Amino acid sequence: MPQAPVPPGSDVPAEAAALVPGAPGSASGADDDDRGHQAEAVGAAAAVVSATDSAEGARSALPGVLVDVPVAVLVIDQKAGTVVFANSAAVELAGNVRLPVAIDEWGASAGLTDLTGAPLESTGSPLSQVAEGTPVAGEAVRLAPSSSQQEMTLWVTGFPLSREPDTDQLALVVFLQLDADRASDDPADRLQALRDRAVLATDICFTITDPRREDDPLVWVNPSFTRVTGYPYEESVGRNCRFLQGPATDPAAVATIRRALEERQPVTETLLNYRRDGTAFWNQVAISPVFNGAGELVSFVGVQSDVTERVRSEGERAAAFAAEQAARREAETAQAYAEQAQADAERAREEAETAQNRLALMAEATSSLAATLDRTELLDRLADLCVPLLADWIFVTVVDAHGEVVETAAKHRRGLDDDLRAISTQHASNLTPASPSRQAMDTRRPVVVEDLTGERVDSVFARTPAREAYQRLGGRTVVAVPMIARRRVLGAMALVITGEDRGFDDADVELVQDLARRAGLALDNVRLYQAEHQVAETLQRSLLPQLPDIPGVAAAAHYVSASTAADVGGDFYDLLQLPDGAIGVAIGDVVGHDVAAAAAMGHLRGLLRACMWDPTDADPAAVLGRVDRLVQGLHVASMATMAYVRAVPPAGEGRPWQLVVANAGHPPLVLRYPDGRVEVLTAATGLLVGVDGDTRRDSVHLEVPAGTTVVGYTDGLIEHPGADLDEGIAALVDRLRNAPVDAPPADLCSHAVETELDRRDDVALIAVRLG
Repeated sequence: MPQAPVPPGSDVPAEAAALVPGAPGSASGADDDDRGHQAEAVGAAAAVVSATDSAEGARSALPGVLVDVPVAVLVIDQKAGTVVFANSAAVELAGNVRLPVAIDEWGASAGLTDLTGAPLESTGSPLSQVAEGTPVAGEAVRLAPSSSQQEMTLWVTGFPLSREPDTDQLALVVFLQLDADRASDDPADRLQALRDRAVLATDICFTITDPRREDDPLVWVNPSFTRVTGYPYEESVGRNCRFLQGPATDPAAVATIRRALEERQPVTETLLNYRRDGTAFWNQVAISPVFNGAGELVSFVGVQSDVTERVRSEGERAAAFAAEQAARREAETAQAYAEQAQADAERAREEAETAQNRLALMAEATSSLAATLDRTELLDRLADLCVPLLADWIFVTVVDAHGEVVETAAKHRRGLDDDLRAISTQHASNLTPASPSRQAMDTRRPVVVEDLTGERVDSVFARTPAREAYQRLGGRTVVAVPMIARRRVLGAMALVITGEDRGFDDADVELVQDLARRAGLALDNVRLYQAEHQVAETLQRSLLPQLPDIPGVAAAAHYVSASTAADVGGDFYDLLQLPDGAIGVAIGDVVGHDVAAAAAMGHLRGLLRACMWDPTDADPAAVLGRVDRLVQGLHVASMATMAYVRAVPPAGEGRPWQLVVANAGHPPLVLRYPDGRVEVLTAATGLLVGVDGDTRRDSVHLEVPAGTTVVGYTDGLIEHPGADLDEGIAALVDRLRNAPVDAPPADLCSHAVETELDRRDDVALIAVRLG
């Protein structure tokens, strides 16, 4: 079935628009102006008003077809000379007069007179003329004023509804009111206005059908019907009105009309009809049943109007309104999108700012925590990072491998150091199972306590002073996160918020976890460093023992390691009181300066001490030769330098010390005499230990007065980038010469190292004052 026609106020269907005369894209625009004027005058149909109440209770009505001015329509029974039907506008003129009623009686009830004021019944009234079968093209009458309306002039048009006499002789009378606001004071203008309205009235299509005949055919149409539809009288009468329907006529509208006719009810419907030439137009059809005096249905009176322009204009208005609504919705949607985009951008900016702040915090945490190898300082830095940025106060607990608390740190945004100390001393030493820190360490997961108040405080703090301190510090929300590094729990950090307006969300917990991981790694680095430092100290004490106390001899030593992993290296020194009473002073340097060199140095020093203590030949050259053979035979070290001095005490008071010096590739020893003079022992030379075991070395013999100091050192003290050893030795001599004459060995060591060391090599230094 074709698409249903659009009622007034709706859009014209696209397929129908091409058929509507005058519509965009239509095939024909003929008579658009006339129909446009008519459509403007016709408008939408007025409500159906009951116009009659016959003795049998039958009621019928004709709908008004004009909006801006009332059009009163009467149906007259010509044989009886009575008004049998009146539409709502006619009822307003005559009042609710019981129908049927005589023509003159109806006119008297309406207060109709001629222009002179004489009652119509005393003249050849147009109503009487129409009742007699005489068409009235147009005649002016006057409506007398009443309590409900003012005096007005009406234009009367009437004509019979059938051409040939038949059983039912009916006539139609139309009254047009002249709008007072539009009327002119000129009588000629007023009369012309009436004629114009008469033209409008005659352009309205009137039809009569006979429901007593088969298929309810048309029995009469007025000339306007032919002008609007193109169908002449001869092709219209005798046919049902459905010949006006076409492919786009709405079946629902047709069904509505058919149902009303079957129920003998008035109906008004707008549907798409077709002219004889095939062009489409929107037709407003108002059909009312007509009953005779016995209450039998005798006719259907139809009033039809071409409302194409109105439908189109209303459709355009509806389209414009829909477009406006769509534009408004689009604008609102765009505004909503814009607001949402702005909100998203603001949220993204806040998230980016938060992420940036957190990245900055993590970067600061990494640099700050990695910059120290002192555990106490590290914990203080961790507390500074968290308060007040992440929490109101923090409590950090560090535990050993057995879970015992070894150290704590705390910070509150308001200070409160005494209360923090109370928490540390009273609580940290006895972490209860309900403590968030203990739970975090046991489960290795973050623990969030939303409301650490009231009775829960008693379960967390086993001691009263700690509970009271917590109450003074303030606390409500707590997040405790374990500090884990290399699969070992090193402690926990508990962050506390005191107010109810803040809390820890998932992002905050994740941030604290990240911070705890970095803190745990830094803590473990401190632990490893301290462990290695302890090992290095133990190794240093074993390899570089305390100098012995020898009567008549004062000695001091100094050691600086170049290793970043331990405080020892390959350099060594030694001082022994030999069994024969002589004093042995040794200084050496194993190639390398790390823990491996220190281990080799330990072996080498042991061999040297043995050879010094129980020599086959006490001469230092022989001792160094024996050590060289043992090193190469036992593969103790690759290569090493060393110097050995055997000092024999004086034979009597005032006699000199006897020195025997041997050197195996080591920097020359230095003698500082009692008067402050400094001498470099360059005469003693020889190959490094480990180069050739059969090398013969020579010793240098000399005598020195009592109070002479023998200074031995390694090359780390005299080597500097861009300078040779001679310059380094000369600088050392100057530093020793500038020392006070009576400076003890320890002061001489301090003077000797008062220089910018290269730090790429170990430094060993020993000073022994003889007598």
